[in-house]
Amino acid sequence: MAMKITDECISCGACVPECPTNSISEGTPVYVIDAKTCVECVGHADSPQCVAVCPNESIVKA
Repeated sequence: MAMKITDECISCGACVPECPTNSISEGTPVYVIDAKTCVECVGHADSPQCVAVCPNESIVKA
């Protein structure tokens, strides 16, 4: 269970502070989510918070 960031990412960084497990980092050319630590916000929120703040819907289930 993890999320991933697609190539449509505009590298705005809005998702980074929303991640309770610090699983999102700046990649080349787009941000990336570490699937080993991503828990889709289970135990932290009702839904993945990165998805809620992404301005162009580039975060999807892996």
